[in-house]
Amino acid sequence: MRDRFWRFAVVWALLVGTLWIGHRLYTDLVLTAVEPRPVTPRGELAQFETMTIELFDRASSSVVFIFTQSQGRPQLGGRGAIPSQGAGSGFVWDQAGHIVTNFHVVERASAVQVRFRSGDPVSARVIGVSPDHDLAVLRVSEAANRLPPIPIGTSADLKIGQAVFAIGNPFGLQQTLTTGIVSALGRTLPTSSGREIAGVIQTDAAINPGNSGGPLLDSAGRLIGVNTAILSESGSSAGIGFAVPVDTVNRVVPQLVRNGRVPRPGIGIQTVPEEVAARLGAEGVVVYGVIKGSAAEQAGLAGIERNILGDIIVAVDGRPIRTLAQFARILEEAGIGKTVTLRVRRNGSERDVKVTVSDIS
Repeated sequence: MRDRFWRFAVVWALLVGTLWIGHRLYTDLVLTAVEPRPVTPRGELAQFETMTIELFDRASSSVVFIFTQSQGRPQLGGRGAIPSQGAGSGFVWDQAGHIVTNFHVVERASAVQVRFRSGDPVSARVIGVSPDHDLAVLRVSEAANRLPPIPIGTSADLKIGQAVFAIGNPFGLQQTLTTGIVSALGRTLPTSSGREIAGVIQTDAAINPGNSGGPLLDSAGRLIGVNTAILSESGSSAGIGFAVPVDTVNRVVPQLVRNGRVPRPGIGIQTVPEEVAARLGAEGVVVYGVIKGSAAEQAGLAGIERNILGDIIVAVDGRPIRTLAQFARILEEAGIGKTVTLRVRRNGSERDVKVTVSDIS
């Protein structure tokens, strides 16, 4: 009987001890879980992180948010037009208040406003556009003279694989930084004017709607391009973005500031649309008409008459051409006032014609 009592007492003591220990452990764990955990010291930022932070701090004050308003399409019943709004990015060009952006950001805009990193929007005026380069210059009367112009680099010595940084306002999210590399160089990009921008930079830095007109920077924080387009079926970044090269920007913008326009090299011809030329089986630029008094008329070029094909331009200075964009690019490279030699085909025979490049804008 006594042995049974002691066995019972030992079991009871073990059970009580186990419950007590379990309660203490549970209480300690619960109390620990509801208390903030101590912060683990981070240590120094990596060198590339420090560089990126400093780059953004320096450059972001020069980047602006651009808002546009246009008349839009007329309502049914002739009750007036519904205003439409747009948005994009831009950057301070100089301390005179000039802002650079894409032409397509301000195209058809009836009112434009610019918002700097801090402060309310200010009104801006479009003072020059170049659809051929998808570039535009705005001017604001205040605030810009207190902001640093963005440093200018060069696109002539860029290397595939070097780091790039894009700052803009994708989907209206102001002051957004994305990073990547130069994915390719020397791309061509069609514009709304039917011509092509040459030397375009391809990058995998995320470019989305709203980034248009913002700067693409190198690791020194210098402007190397103006973000202008993406290649994406969804309309969002797919890792293939394009930027107008800064060497083109640095040539075009001063002309827009000074004259509001950029001379457009040409010879004074009207051309057949490329799809029509393809249906006709013609390889080259098919001349539809010749402008009176133009360099083309002086050179004896002829267009279509009585549904009979006239001249087809197949080469310029020995360089074969198939499209109007190729033709325009070669004329731009030659420059206004220069003489080029056209290889022209008519009625199955070819001849060389010298013509002077002129300003057709």
